Amino acid sequence: MSKPYSQWKAMFAITKAGLISIFRSPSAVAFSFGFPLVFILVFGFLGSGNRISIRAALAAGTDTTGYIYHAVKTIPGLIIVDKQQNETEDDLMKGRITAVISIEKNNTATFPEYHIHLRSSEAVNPQNVEILRSILSSQIDHINRRKFQDIPTVADISKEVEKVAGRKYSTIDFILPGQLGFSLLSAGVFGVAFLFYHLRQTLVLKRFFATPISKTHIILGEGLSRVIFQLITAIVILAIGYWFFNFTLVYGWLTFFELLLLSFIGLIVFMAFGFVVSGLASNESAIPPLANIVTLPQFLLAGTFFPIDNFPSWLQPLCKILPLTHLNDAMRNVAFEGAHITDCYRELGVLALWGIIGYMLAVKLFKWE
Repeated sequence: MSKPYSQWKAMFAITKAGLISIFRSPSAVAFSFGFPLVFILVFGFLGSGNRISIRAALAAGTDTTGYIYHAVKTIPGLIIVDKQQNETEDDLMKGRITAVISIEKNNTATFPEYHIHLRSSEAVNPQNVEILRSILSSQIDHINRRKFQDIPTVADISKEVEKVAGRKYSTIDFILPGQLGFSLLSAGVFGVAFLFYHLRQTLVLKRFFATPISKTHIILGEGLSRVIFQLITAIVILAIGYWFFNFTLVYGWLTFFELLLLSFIGLIVFMAFGFVVSGLASNESAIPPLANIVTLPQFLLAGTFFPIDNFPSWLQPLCKILPLTHLNDAMRNVAFEGAHITDCYRELGVLALWGIIGYMLAVKLFKWE
C-alpha cells in the first residue's frame, strides 16, 4: 500500500528549489544585497552625527502673548513640536528635538524685553544647537531693525545651554531602518511579481495545478523561499550597520530578533502587493511600471531617508497612511528608542490592514496561466 501524499513534504521541496533558484540568479542577489548596501555605505561614510532637521519645543510657562513668541513660531525651517510636557522631555532625551525654548518676559522697564533660554540634551548634535541659536539670533536682529532701528535689543539668548542626559542618535540610526524597509518592499513587490509571472508564463503553475499539491501549499512554498532569502539579506544589512557604523540596537540580541520579526511581518504584507501586480500584468514589460506605482511613492514619501515632517503639511497625511511609513517607524522605535514589538500596536495594526486588503485583491486577481 502506497504512502499518502504529503502536502508539507511537497511544499518544502518547492521551497528548497525556489531558494536555490534565487541564489543562482545574479540579478536577485545583486538587487537584494547590493542596492541597499550601497546606500548604507554612502550614508554611513557621510558621518555619524548629522541631524536631519531642526525641531524644537516651547517650554511650559513660555510667554505666548508677545510678538517674540509669534516670531519664533513662524521662523522658516524651524519646526515647533507641540506635545505634552512628559512627551517633550522624552523627545529631548532621545534627540528627536534639538532643544526646548523658554521665552520669559522682562517685567522691568529696561531692555531686553525678553530673555530666551535653551535646554538641550547629550543626544543632540551640538552643531544643531548652534544652528538653532543662530536662527533665533537672526530673527531677533530682524525685529530690532524693523522695530527699534538697531538701538536696543528686544531679546537676549542665554549663552549657557542646559544639557540633560540622552543617548546619541546618529544618521545611520535613521537611514538603516528606512533602507531595510525599502529593501523588503522592493523584494516583496518586484521579486514576487516577476517570480509568479514567470511561473505562469512557463506553465510551471499549470503543471503544479495538475499535481496533488494544493494551490495554498504551492503559494506557501514559493513564498517561504523568498521570505528565507530576504531575511538573510536583513541579517547581513543589520550586521554591517551594527559592526561597521555603530547602528544602535538598544537591547542587543533581543532588539536584533525583534527587527527580524518586523522584517518578516513587513515582507509578508509587501508580498501581497507583488501577487496583485503579477495578477494585473498582461505581459512581462507591464510589471515594472505597475510595481513602481506601488514602490516609488513609498520610497519617496515614507520617511526612508528624511522625516516626513520635512514635507509640506498637506502631504503628510498621505505619507502617514503608507505601509512602509509604519514599518520604518516601528523599526526605528524598536532599534533606538527601546520600544518592543508589543509597543508598536498602531504600526502593526496599519500593516495588518494593508495586508488584509492586499491579499483579498491577490486572491481575486490570481491566475494559473
